[in-house]
Order: sequence, then structure tokens, then C-alpha cells
Amino acid sequence: MKTDSVFWWCVGQWIDPVAETEHGWLILGLSGWLLWRNLRRSGPGQPEPAAGGGAGQVWPALVAMMGGLALHAVGFIGQQARISIVALLLYAWGVLRLGGGRRWGAAAVFPLAFLVFAIPLNMIDEVGLPLRMAVTSAGQKIAHACGIEVLRSGTQLLSPDGKFNYDVAAPCSGVRSLVALTALSLLIGYLEFRTVRRRALVLLASFPLVYLGNVARIVAIILAAAAGGPNWGDWAHEVMGYGVFVIVLGGVLGVAALLRRWWPEAVEPEAGRAIPAASTPTDPAALPPVGGATPDRPGHPIGDTSLAESGVGREERRGRGPVLVAAAVVLLVGAEMAGLRYLSRQPARGAAGVALAADGLNPVELPAFLGTEWIGRRAEVTAVEREVLPADTGYSRKLYVAVGDPRRQVFLSIVLSGRDRTSIHRPELCLVGQGWTIAETARHRFAVPGNRRDFPAALLRVRREVRTPKGTVVVPQLVAYWFIGGDEVVASHWARVALDSWNRVTRGRVDRWAYVLMQTDATDGEAAALGRLQAVIDETLPVFAPQLRAGASVGWRL
Repeated sequence: MKTDSVFWWCVGQWIDPVAETEHGWLILGLSGWLLWRNLRRSGPGQPEPAAGGGAGQVWPALVAMMGGLALHAVGFIGQQARISIVALLLYAWGVLRLGGGRRWGAAAVFPLAFLVFAIPLNMIDEVGLPLRMAVTSAGQKIAHACGIEVLRSGTQLLSPDGKFNYDVAAPCSGVRSLVALTALSLLIGYLEFRTVRRRALVLLASFPLVYLGNVARIVAIILAAAAGGPNWGDWAHEVMGYGVFVIVLGGVLGVAALLRRWWPEAVEPEAGRAIPAASTPTDPAALPPVGGATPDRPGHPIGDTSLAESGVGREERRGRGPVLVAAAVVLLVGAEMAGLRYLSRQPARGAAGVALAADGLNPVELPAFLGTEWIGRRAEVTAVEREVLPADTGYSRKLYVAVGDPRRQVFLSIVLSGRDRTSIHRPELCLVGQGWTIAETARHRFAVPGNRRDFPAALLRVRREVRTPKGTVVVPQLVAYWFIGGDEVVASHWARVALDSWNRVTRGRVDRWAYVLMQTDATDGEAAALGRLQAVIDETLPVFAPQLRAGASVGWRL
């Protein structure tokens, strides 16, 4: 969902089945219930003014709200919506602390922190690739122990006789359920215990349980498919989707029960228990005469109201504290809105990562011939790409075919971002959407033609099943990609995000980053595939990235 609103962006992720972040609604509801529960357990009564105890009561709220505003400015300038969401949570705590005092502030700490689990993350698949590989390997070994022959290729498990063929995708490996299960485990620890150490143990127990639960799911699918064919395997796939939650949450509850038995906490005093009041004199003789002087203040008769008026004045001044803080914060909010709006309308300062065509929007056209060995065929940009990516995104791509052997081809694509950084994304998402399975990831350094230096690139070993008259054939390919900024080349999407955000916030610089992707067949081996990629780079890099030959930085530096 393309929107300028952080709220609608977040909601759009929650309702998007592709994003698989529907647990955000559950986290939101649980956070509201936790706030109500904590307020109820802290005792009845009206909200205490934060300023009732003086400046010491006001400053935590003020610091939180100002910190939230500052953090949102960083997120806005760096175009990082998730930072702005964290800033909103910090600001919300400041508002609750200012209006409700210590009681509301203490009650809101965990519920607001718990909402972090509702923030959509697009890094889960990349971070969770080792989990996918581990689950696949364990599933194969257990199947062999059960006497079932299973072949493994990356994250793919298949039977030699073609009876079943499963790819352990992100949902099946527990990558997508990891966030939801971790959040629920943290919630169980929070509700069951008061000490940080016990809560941490409950949380840590969830990680191996997630692994075990998803191994159990994969093994169940393999056993069912081996016994009854693909239909049984599909049925086990659906049932064990819920089974993972039963295994993990059941295990976490079991760990909590063991902790209560073997490492019990001290009994918590009942909330709201009455505290004995100090004894007060009831003998009328002990009371000072009306209108007379008190024993400890002989010069101030009881009828004198100067002290009472002085106390009322102090209370009135203290009562104005929250109002003054709120007014100051409102002014800061208005100033920040005006300042960020002004910055958003300023022309971008920065450089394009690649040479530009005459229109100033697209990258320079790639050469049609690379010496006498390669011919470049035009590769069109799809309508879906133009619809999804911002309008000021630039493209340049060619499919290079070897003259001596037309079967040897290299696809070269350059996507150049506009003002909006969402033009650039992780290629893993597109490859999976196009039907490719990522078996492994690695790093490689390509030589810069005409220069002794080299530059980093990410390598993806991918494959896809192709049906032929002789049956299904697995086609392996090699994908290389990297990102080029104004004076930087990085191989990691997250390094590019960090560097781009740093430049935006600290230097006011908005580079037009280029995302370069190359893809070739790898049926003749990885060494031959890398040789083809390097051959095309030798002829095209001086055309679209001449600054690399001039000695641009080839790594992430701040």
C-alpha cells in the first residue's frame, strides 16, 4: 500500500496476506488489554496529575515526548517508517505519563513496548534463511532414520520416485511465525512472573521450541506424503500449521510451570491492601483551643489562614505544570510539522549511482554489442513493475546472448531510484515471487575493468523446476546483485539502507541509488557462470558506472 501516512502503511501491512503480518491485530488487542489490566491491578482512583509532586514528576513525560518528536524527525528524513512508529510509541508513553502520573506511566511501559511486535518487518525472510536450512537438514535426517529416502537441494525436499516434492519456504520453516510466537512467549513470561530473569528464561525457551515445532511439522508432512501421497502431505501441511503453535506455546507454558515449581518467587503483597493509619489523639483536651496558638507554633493561631493560602498557591502553581508542558509540546509539534514539510519540498541534493540518459531520469542505455562476442537484446520493463514502483524510477536492461553459443545468456538490469527510496528493494522478494527458490547466499568480489580494485556483490544460488517432455527438470541459475550510490558500492540491502539513512539525516544528501542485478544459467557450473558475469561486467561497467574506474569507494563507510 503506497501512502504518506505511517498509520495506513502499518494497517495496510496487517491486512496484506502476502506480508503475513496479520498478528499485528492480535498484538494491538493484547496491548490494550494489558494496559487495562495493569491499571486495574495498580489500584482504583482518579489519575494523579504528573505535576502533583513538582518538576520531578513532569520531566519524564517531557523527555519522552521530546525524544519521540526527535526520533520521528530522524525517521521522516531517513524515510524509515518503522523508526517513526517507535517514535510514536515513545511519544504516547509521555502523553500517558503526563496526564496520568506515575500510575499510568508504570502501567503503560510494557503494553507500549509489546506493540513493537506489531511493527511490520521485511527482514524476517533474509534473517531466517539459516533457520530454513537447519529445518530442512533436520527433516531429511529424521526421514532417513525412519527409512524414507529423501533428497535435499537447498531448502527443497523431494522423493527420488517423484512421489512428493516440497520446498521449505519461509512460512513452513517458522520464519514468519517466529515473531508471533516470540511475542506470545514474552507475554506468558510477563503474566506469570515479576522478575526479569524468570521472564527472560521463558522468552529464551521459545527459540529452540520454534525450531523443534517446525522440524516436527516438516517430518509430519514427509511421513504423511510417503504413506498416502501428496494429498496426505497437503493435509498434514495444513494441520501442522496449527500444531506448531500448540508445540511452542505448550512448551513455553511447561517451562513456566517448572520455573514456578523449582524456582518460585516470593509471595507478592495484595494490591490495594489497607495500610494501618497513624494514631490520632481523640482526647478533646489534647486539641488546641479554637482561635488559640498551637504548642509548636505559638505565633500562629489556628484561625490564621496565611499558611493555608500559601499552600493553595503552591498547589495552583504545580497544577499549571502539565498545562505548560502540554502547550510547549504542542508548539514543538507544530514547528516540527512545518520544518519537515519544508524539507520535503526542497530539491534533493545528491548524486546518481550510475550514468544518466539524456532524459535525466533513466540510467544510460546499455550497449547493444559487447565486442564481437555478445549481442544485447532489449528487455522490456513489465507493466506490474511500473505500477508498483514510484513514477520517477529509472530502468535500463538488456539480455546479452553469446554469439558462439546462444544458450549462454546473461541478463543485466539496472533500477535507479527516484526521490522515494522504495524504488530499491531486496531482489530476494522478486525472485521468490517469480517462482525461483533461493538455495544459498554468498558474497563475491568482481574485478573492476581497467583498475586493480574490485567491488562486492551478493550471490544467490537459485533454482526453478521446469517441466519437459522427459519430466520435471531442476534448472539452477546464479544471481549477482549490488547497489551503487553517489560514491559507494555495497552488496547488502541493509548496508545500503543504513548508509542512505545516515546521509539523509546527517548530510542532507539524497542519492539516487542504483540496484544492479545480473542473472545467468549455472548448469555448466558456478565457475563458468561467474566467468560469463565478469565478461559482461568488463564491457558494461565502464558505460553505466565509470566512477568505479576512477576509484570510488567500494565498501560501506560512514
